[in-house]
Amino acid sequence: MKGIILAGGTGSRLQPLTKVTNKHLLPVYDKPMIYYPLNTLVKAGIKDILIVSGRGHAGHFLELLGSGKNFGVNINYAIQEEAGGIAQALSLAEDFADNDSVAVILGDNVFQNDFIFSDFKDGARVYIKEVPDPQRFGVVTLDRDKITKITEKPKQPETNWAVTGLYIYDATVFDIIKTLKPSQRGELEITDVNNAYIQRNALEARKIKGFWSDAGTFESLYRASEFVRNSKQ
Repeated sequence: MKGIILAGGTGSRLQPLTKVTNKHLLPVYDKPMIYYPLNTLVKAGIKDILIVSGRGHAGHFLELLGSGKNFGVNINYAIQEEAGGIAQALSLAEDFADNDSVAVILGDNVFQNDFIFSDFKDGARVYIKEVPDPQRFGVVTLDRDKITKITEKPKQPETNWAVTGLYIYDATVFDIIKTLKPSQRGELEITDVNNAYIQRNALEARKIKGFWSDAGTFESLYRASEFVRNSKQ
């Protein structure tokens, strides 16, 4: 299994902090933000990792992380020429994946849990968490523990269960992405990828109990930093 960290985007919700650097290089307490998703993959035993970033600060990632030797992994890099959505960024990893399954994590996600991916066989897996502000995320509709649909940023969420920024896909994900059409935002949405797996009856959901937060807003960045600080005491 290969690992992919998606670290593109403009970080507009964190301006003016992101006027001079990529969002994923901002500090979350005592480490650059991207260290946290990177460590999530490393702890899960992933050895080959691709970082997808935008053009503006790609060299900063290379300067910070290098070849990955200091983390015991091999890091490769890809450039997303323009903001086209999470699924579009993931499509850039097709050659890197080389028909292997992939663990995909968003570069601003901070998890308390450690994960085991070795039991994954095929289809797709998402990790979901009950949150107080589900309208910010892809929200799942559940029939017991089975996801029947995912709605992206609904104004009136049917549940409080949000899809976190950690996904496992088999190699058919790249074929699915090729069939997608841009959303109203003009982007290829990862929610559409996940719903395609639901239609195939091939999406598994796992609930997580530990802390999880993105760090894409001032409040969530503060919340993630506070969690890291408190966990060290």
